[in-house]
Amino acid sequence: MQQSDERVTAGSVGFLAFLTLLNVMNFVDRQLLASFANFIVPDLGLTNTQFGLLTGLVFLVFYSTMGLFMGALADVYNRTRLIAIGLAAWSALTAISGLAKGFVSLAIPRMFIGVGESIMTPTAMSLLGDKFPSRHLGLASGIYYMGVPIGTGLSLLIVGYLGPAIGWRNCFYLLGALGILLAIVMLFFREPPRRQVKGDAADAPRQSFKQLADQLKFALKNCPALVLTISGGVCFHFILGAATFDQLWYVEERGFDRAEIARMTGWIGMAGGILGNLFGGAGGDYFLRRTGLGRPMFLFFIMLILAPINVAYRLVDGDSIWFWIGVFTGFFQLGCFYGPTFSTVQELAPVKIRATVVAFLILTLNFVGLGVGVTTGGFTVDLMAERGVAEPYTWTLLTFTLLSLIAIPLFYVAGRRFKADKARIEALIEARSVG
Repeated sequence: MQQSDERVTAGSVGFLAFLTLLNVMNFVDRQLLASFANFIVPDLGLTNTQFGLLTGLVFLVFYSTMGLFMGALADVYNRTRLIAIGLAAWSALTAISGLAKGFVSLAIPRMFIGVGESIMTPTAMSLLGDKFPSRHLGLASGIYYMGVPIGTGLSLLIVGYLGPAIGWRNCFYLLGALGILLAIVMLFFREPPRRQVKGDAADAPRQSFKQLADQLKFALKNCPALVLTISGGVCFHFILGAATFDQLWYVEERGFDRAEIARMTGWIGMAGGILGNLFGGAGGDYFLRRTGLGRPMFLFFIMLILAPINVAYRLVDGDSIWFWIGVFTGFFQLGCFYGPTFSTVQELAPVKIRATVVAFLILTLNFVGLGVGVTTGGFTVDLMAERGVAEPYTWTLLTFTLLSLIAIPLFYVAGRRFKADKARIEALIEARSVG
């Protein structure tokens, strides 16, 4: 499809639906460990620090660093085959995780699950950029990222319904087998043609990894709105990392039954997340058209309005109406984040390195944002508990909620600068191609 083609075909919609299904699988497998926290932690005798490492650095170091490489790979090689390979790899390793007997035997497959999953989103976002026109890209990104709330919610429902019936290990085996079947289906999808950049020949030679890295540095240096959007996303992810301990918090300090709260938050999470993804994707596109301000400004208003609820939610009792409103708004705000952020990054990135820039975004969101939140969060909970602090989960989660609010001014400035910085980076790229 050429860049001037503004049509959205039935084939494009079907392709988006299948990629969204794969992203659901991506996040089910990724979140299954955190969702089963109240089963796996006592079964394997893990500390909060060890659990934080398993859901944090052990996974994220490989996921984030390999994601940058996979993004560059997606800019030069067949993208549908890359996704099929990644899906098969992480699904097989998810099944192997069910055999774990302790920290080390769970950490090893967890590392390599990160390598497989790192292929998915940079490659998928590059494909969507070729299948959908710019004016629909925010909505398409938001729909794709419905995989986050649906996947997270499904992982909790698996815990609530299947966990007590067949055990956490069999759930891991089942999800692994399903993923391998979907990987086989993915092999039958053809890669769409890549959009051409003005002045590029259709048969232009593939870029080297050094050229991709040089263009990435050029984009970050010359587009402050891009850097600010990424930085805001990193801060937003501080609480998402620490929220890995939410299920333990619900049981240990709010008195819920582990299966019951998994079911309840699973249903609420899917509803809030889906609404957030649709609202963030379509709303961000509408906001950009009506105001001319960047989609990060849309996120600024959402975070500013919901900030009091997100803080109060961490302090009230589990039977308070504000607790359940807080559960809902947390998932809703997370859903709102993805469409505006990823579409903004794609529009500001040079077209030839779109997947590489998306991979860099994922690297920073996960390695810095989630990594700091989950790894530091586990250590903080253990430290507070050792020192006799009442409700260590509550105070840890509240601290990271407040840290995440740093994203509010960053999104504000990014939204104000978006239009001017987009024009500037496009002019610089055109000047470089002419020169």
